[in-house]
Amino acid sequence: MAARGDVTGTEFDAIVVGSGITGGWAAKELTERGLKTLVLERGKPLVHGRDYVGEHRPPWEVPFRGLPLRELYAHDYPVQSKSYAFDENTRHFWNNDRENPYQQDEEAPFDWMRADVVGGRSLLWGRQVYRWSDLDFTANRADGHGVDWPIRYADLAPWYAHVERFVGVSGEKLGLPQLPDGEFLRPMELNVVERAFARALKEHFPGRVCTIGRVAVLTEPLPGQDRGVCHYCGPCHRGCSVGAYFSSLSATLPAAQATGNLTLRPRSVVDSLEHDPHTGRVTAVRVVDADAKARLRFTARLVFLCGGTVGSTQILLNSRSERFPNGLGNGSGALGRYLMDHTSLVHVTGRFDGFDEYYPTGYRPNGIYIPRFRNLRPDEALPFVRGYGFQGEAWRADWRQMSRQPGFGADFKRSLRRPGPWYLRLMGFGECLPYATNYVELHPTAVDRYGIPQVRFHFEWGANELAQRRDMLEQARAMLAAAGARDIEGGDFNAWGGAAIHEMGTARMGRDPRESVLNGFNQCHEVSNLFVTDGACMASSSCVNPSITYMALTARAVDYAVQRLRDGSL
Repeated sequence: MAARGDVTGTEFDAIVVGSGITGGWAAKELTERGLKTLVLERGKPLVHGRDYVGEHRPPWEVPFRGLPLRELYAHDYPVQSKSYAFDENTRHFWNNDRENPYQQDEEAPFDWMRADVVGGRSLLWGRQVYRWSDLDFTANRADGHGVDWPIRYADLAPWYAHVERFVGVSGEKLGLPQLPDGEFLRPMELNVVERAFARALKEHFPGRVCTIGRVAVLTEPLPGQDRGVCHYCGPCHRGCSVGAYFSSLSATLPAAQATGNLTLRPRSVVDSLEHDPHTGRVTAVRVVDADAKARLRFTARLVFLCGGTVGSTQILLNSRSERFPNGLGNGSGALGRYLMDHTSLVHVTGRFDGFDEYYPTGYRPNGIYIPRFRNLRPDEALPFVRGYGFQGEAWRADWRQMSRQPGFGADFKRSLRRPGPWYLRLMGFGECLPYATNYVELHPTAVDRYGIPQVRFHFEWGANELAQRRDMLEQARAMLAAAGARDIEGGDFNAWGGAAIHEMGTARMGRDPRESVLNGFNQCHEVSNLFVTDGACMASSSCVNPSITYMALTARAVDYAVQRLRDGSL
């Protein structure tokens, strides 16, 4: 891919801001349609495979065996270090919080998780991919929370399929209306305890299903791609040099590079966008070179913002002018508002006896999934709207877990040589409603090291989310008990905003320009050549992982934009 020194011009057909999940897709789709495309990435350059330095590094080669560097983490990574994927083998992927600060309410915090490399969080995500259904796309209109989506499932279904065929999604077809089936590779297998739990769930809770997760991990080769099949090695978040799990770095960016139309410029911090009030178009993208601190300017006929929900919104809010004093395309006043994240950190675990003859093999990069079963019918009398699903897994305790039990001496040491009991954990993910009172804004005085105003968060869960979490906890306990689990423990660990790392909203799609920022093709209502296709565009949050929807929306938006560009109507 073109390095920074290879950028010989400032004019392109299209500019994409961000190289993560949506930026990679925008780059692939634009370049394959013949557009000379510049991708601006604020993070460091990274080479697929070569730069996954911690991928299979053994503990004895890591300083202090990989134990947390408490003082460093507290000083430089107080937010990022909360992620399950942050450790001494992945720290080089992550944003430094001290160097890139933001503002939040200590009483109601919001964790902004950010990568700092080409490929972004596509290197670090959990790879769970689930299509939305019309239950999701019609929810705002049905219950009056938020604006009606300008699209329906039928609009996005062919683009889901387009994305899935390239990404490679392993999963099981279920025929559930609330969780549409897709283009799946061979599903991974449930282990023995998970199969027993699935049978018990079907018996005791008709209508509830336990299936293997749908993940962007190859279980079969994909024609035309230099990616290997998963071999269950385990440390996915350290980078997958085989390319079995989907990332921008292993899939979409190489596809874009193969066209000869891609220019990638890392260490390029987008400051703002220039706008011509007479044409109603973006005329340039302003950039700060992260190393030289020089200010640059690039132009294109199309601009796609794919910098992440908060990053893209920060750019729009900072693109102020006489025409748009409160941020570019913000005539509605909706820009920055309706911030959402999934409710999470409801964890319940139970012990399962009777399976001592079985032991799992390998490190399956997947778990179980229980699709939404609440508020599927209009006659359900529940104290909350929308719903939730469960992710989870069953595992057998080994010496690392057993060593935390009470014990001492030779007999205790010998006991650690034998496998421990089986456990199964359920983890809830629930839908957050779009509230105008949850928002991001630019701080009036605090700026970052590039002179860009810092982001400030305002976020709290509403009564609906709290009621949902109570039901989530009660149902998780009930399902485990019905399946025969004992020693059931866990609870609601009071998730804060951003904990699920599924932030979305803040530049929502809608039918009416007076109450939304984008139309049904992710095109800014008020700026014709500007498209926003990352999580900022979402008008509601569903309860499923959102990444496959972002990808499908991006591919669909590019198709629309290129058609309009070629027929002269853009």
